[in-house]
Amino acid sequence: MIRDKSANKPAKDAPNKAAAKTAAPAKASFRRERALIKRGIWPVAGCDEAGRGPLAGPVVAAAVILDPDRIPRGIDDSKRLTAEERERLFDRICATAQVSVAVASPARIDRDNILRASLWALKRAVVALPEAPKHVFVDGRDRLDTPCDCEAVIGGDGIVLSIAAASIVAKVTRDRLMCALAQDCPGYGFEQHKGYGVPEHLDALDRLGPTVHHRSFFAPVAAARAKHMPWTVEPVRDLFEVAEVEAQVATPVEIDASAGL
Repeated sequence: MIRDKSANKPAKDAPNKAAAKTAAPAKASFRRERALIKRGIWPVAGCDEAGRGPLAGPVVAAAVILDPDRIPRGIDDSKRLTAEERERLFDRICATAQVSVAVASPARIDRDNILRASLWALKRAVVALPEAPKHVFVDGRDRLDTPCDCEAVIGGDGIVLSIAAASIVAKVTRDRLMCALAQDCPGYGFEQHKGYGVPEHLDALDRLGPTVHHRSFFAPVAAARAKHMPWTVEPVRDLFEVAEVEAQVATPVEIDASAGL
């Protein structure tokens, strides 16, 4: 019997199984920091924040200057790590690196808006470092107004190791703060969702109303405040409202035509 040898050959356009597998994202590296060290630029700091999206709690910013000779293994974007890994790395980073933290309260967020409050906290964290950096990497699109050069790196917490370290410090610090707030504000579940707008949090807001730790101008919080504390909500004036104007009309004077005769 003649066998068709081509039957065992894969089709030319058949997908390669190895290529079809989703490649794991590369871990953050110390490459950019080392490039600056070779140019004589040191210290180099990375900074990141945690807590832009939640409905409650502060924004926490952290700045980190890693020691090139004592970099803890396993540092990566905090979102790629488990809570246990973040806690372990937090202790190691604080033990081997220069670290500072700054907090923007909900009141500042209400006053300045979330972006400005975050940038304010990031700058304060950089300024608070024990040693002034000569170059700063910051996660995101916005550079900071710092005395030294500042480089914004989109997705930097997954690219630049110093930013990744800062993301871990900021995340762990904020999570611990929210767990402490949960004891002062029982019923909201801060220890579970850390202030994010999950269904359990939205339900608690609807039942209990907002706390002083909530961000007043975030839509779900504003709605809960209008329901539970309507006296604190200023009425919005209708710009298309037509004001009634009272017109004063002079009394007509009757003229006697015969008076001039």
